[in-house]
Amino acid sequence: MFGFDTTQAKRRQGPRGSFDLWLLVALVGLASIGVVMVTSSSIAVADSQHLGAFYFLKKHLLFLGLGMFAAGMAMRTELKLLEKYAFPLLALAFVLLLAVFVPHLGMRINGARRWLNLLVTSFQPVEAVKLILVVYIASYLVRHRENVETRFLGLIKPIAVAGVVVLLLLAQPDFGSATLVIAVTIAMVWLGGARPIFLFIMGLPLMPLLYIAATGESYRMKRLTSFMDPWKDPFNDGFQLTQSLMAIGRGEWDGVGLGSSVLKLSYLPEAHTDFIFAVIGEELGLAGVLLVMGLFALAVGRGLYLGLKGVEIGQRFAGYVAFGTSLMLAMQAIVSVGVNLGALPTKGLTLPLISYGGSSMVLTCAMAGVLLRATFEVNRALDARQMTTRMPAAVAAVDANVAAPPREAVPA
Repeated sequence: MFGFDTTQAKRRQGPRGSFDLWLLVALVGLASIGVVMVTSSSIAVADSQHLGAFYFLKKHLLFLGLGMFAAGMAMRTELKLLEKYAFPLLALAFVLLLAVFVPHLGMRINGARRWLNLLVTSFQPVEAVKLILVVYIASYLVRHRENVETRFLGLIKPIAVAGVVVLLLLAQPDFGSATLVIAVTIAMVWLGGARPIFLFIMGLPLMPLLYIAATGESYRMKRLTSFMDPWKDPFNDGFQLTQSLMAIGRGEWDGVGLGSSVLKLSYLPEAHTDFIFAVIGEELGLAGVLLVMGLFALAVGRGLYLGLKGVEIGQRFAGYVAFGTSLMLAMQAIVSVGVNLGALPTKGLTLPLISYGGSSMVLTCAMAGVLLRATFEVNRALDARQMTTRMPAAVAAVDANVAAPPREAVPA
């Protein structure tokens, strides 16, 4: 139109980021399966409590909507803002964990102080603490990379912070979340370059503490012994696990059909929360189990892959955040599935994005939003790198066209 050559380099406003499509598909797929399975597994529970058939579904959709809003806000927030306020966020995490012990503010349910009374609803602080801890450790790994990679003392601060969080969780008590925090912290520090021997030496003092925490209460000891042989006492200590195993066994290859579960009818405890995976196994069979596990594998795999890319190209904070959030989702899913299959003792952890839950659903969605934001910033950095390699060649081509003398007309 203006007489320029069509091969002329076109100026762009800047590098363009993009959210990872496969990660987004996996997360949306898990949430969609969760809506279907909460509907199927909660109707009998709601009827038994005279709450109306779709009581839990309506609340689940409300929390999922709030979670999608939180995820959207997280996806629009620059990670450098989280990095900047990592310390204030960590202080907030400690305040939240201590607040559960404040009379009238903290709520005691089933002998545990894990919830805050917000008048209109309850809130479980540990769900927010998981995300805050990932942000803090990621910021520490960026600021002290050399110390973490070469010195034993460089590991003390993040491990100590995680240790304080674990002590506060054990005091509630919440042994499942405490184990999750320890595992993710160690994994993040290791991926940050820490030497395995340093982690092993630092982890030795934690072994007696975990042993005491696991065996210090009679109910925890029963969980440890009952999961090894649930059929020894199938109507008492082994009741949850035996019902879960029967549900999964009934599903066989293709399941008994959506909505046709028998074990969810007042047999399987917490069918819509802790043991929703057993309902999936019964109604959808091995095919449904593999679908759920495949979506988790896809989400975690993409998160870890793009986290590695981020570290390689210098986007370390985004990379470490992707590592931490992916590991948190993966380990919680592994524990939940392991409990349903009888491979692990009962921990009281929900299946991320699938189980019914209030604060757990909202904060898990927020964590997924942060993970998607990390992939956006990594892809933006990759695009910027590609621009730097393309521009010199494009400019050289334009200069060559300008410098070349016009061809003389050849007489006919």
